Amino acid sequence: MNPDLGRLLGEAGALLLDFDGPVCSIFAGYPAPQVAAELVDVLRRRGVDAPPDLASETDPLEVLRRTGAAGDRGITRAVEDALCAAERRAVETAEPTPYGREVIVAAKQVGMPVAVVSNNSAGAVSAYLAAHRLAGYVSPVVGRAYADPDRMKPNPEPILQAVRALGKPSPRCLLVGDSLSDIEGAQAAGVAVIGYANRPAKVDAFRLAGADAVVSSMGEIAGLLVERSGR
Repeated sequence: MNPDLGRLLGEAGALLLDFDGPVCSIFAGYPAPQVAAELVDVLRRRGVDAPPDLASETDPLEVLRRTGAAGDRGITRAVEDALCAAERRAVETAEPTPYGREVIVAAKQVGMPVAVVSNNSAGAVSAYLAAHRLAGYVSPVVGRAYADPDRMKPNPEPILQAVRALGKPSPRCLLVGDSLSDIEGAQAAGVAVIGYANRPAKVDAFRLAGADAVVSSMGEIAGLLVERSGR
């Protein structure tokens, strides 16, 4: 039993979930390194000479960040459009996270509204939720701001956008995320945060970053919610 987890879920009035990690592995069937390489090709077709470290980048979101930092809005939009299209394709072969669905359904059953706050595009997230019959359980879906990567997490803006839409005070909202950017963004937004350590190396990193609780399986969260729904 994780007492911190039980306390957090007991105090929370709304649940916010990151998408890639807590809900699914978006690039399970369409690997992230392949998507990143395709985005670098978009840059080259637009006449951008990608330095070696960018050319070898394996995270498509980092390619977008780096492109945005260069300051050319037209090129940033081109990369954004390519990434949105890739994400829509990727969700068709995304792998559901074990117990991710159960967390969403159980939260709703105990009267806890569920939102998704993601650095992926809202269109891709919504397509996944619809395909997996989860759209009716999740609102709002807050995705990446179009062609403005500075507004992605750890920027707290998307988290605060979800908090406002849910109509709950920040201290009564609880975010589950699998990255340091989720933890940093939640802390900046005044929202409690559970680190989902889907790799062992993340456990200590999340604790050092100040996560309010750390779990290695979404089943830990689902189990406590299901238990509450049966009371």
